[in-house]
Amino acid sequence: MTITVLLADDQTMVRSGLRLILENQPDISVVAEAADGVEALAAARRLRPDVCLVDIRMPRLDGIEVTRALAGPGVVDPLRVVVVTTFDLDEYLYGALRGGAVGFVLKDAGPALLVEAVRAASVGDALISPSVTLRLLRHLAVTASPGKSGRQPLRPLSERETEVVRAIAAGRTNQEIAAQLFISLSTVKSHVSGIQTKLGVRNRVEIAAWAWENRIVGGGRQSDLGPG
Repeated sequence: MTITVLLADDQTMVRSGLRLILENQPDISVVAEAADGVEALAAARRLRPDVCLVDIRMPRLDGIEVTRALAGPGVVDPLRVVVVTTFDLDEYLYGALRGGAVGFVLKDAGPALLVEAVRAASVGDALISPSVTLRLLRHLAVTASPGKSGRQPLRPLSERETEVVRAIAAGRTNQEIAAQLFISLSTVKSHVSGIQTKLGVRNRVEIAAWAWENRIVGGGRQSDLGPG
């Protein structure tokens, strides 16, 4: 299956570089480019690509506004948006995630992570640059009220589901979780889907956030989350 991608960035050279990286992959095809937020919004709604790669700083509409319009909580049929930016700022990260982004990748993270983020988003998964993930989760751990857990699941998690949650919070991929727990990849995916339903969340990032808010991240070293 070919993953269709929309590129939105106001710099022509950046778009060309991203296109070169992505179209070098046999399973990814760039179907459109946009030089500003308004163009990105129109093209995304017209073509409905599998993944939209959106820069933060763009003319007319910025990346946060585009993300909110395409994937925000009130959007009936949201698209999958990955924010790609040079600017490693908390306000951009939180704005993107609150706006419904399923990925946040720094432009200097390298081609491999960019490709991985596109593939993850295409199947409804989420990926954030490792250094940003660690900072985000540390922030959640610090801001959560001592002795007070976050929102509770709609139904209790099973022991196995709790193990999967801890592994996700430790930054492990589905393949790594399968190997760690001696279960199949399809079983891991089934657990992740069930966990999302029980927690009322949309992706792995929100699962990890829930785990840190509720102080159930034991069993994984903080270093597993990536470099600080």
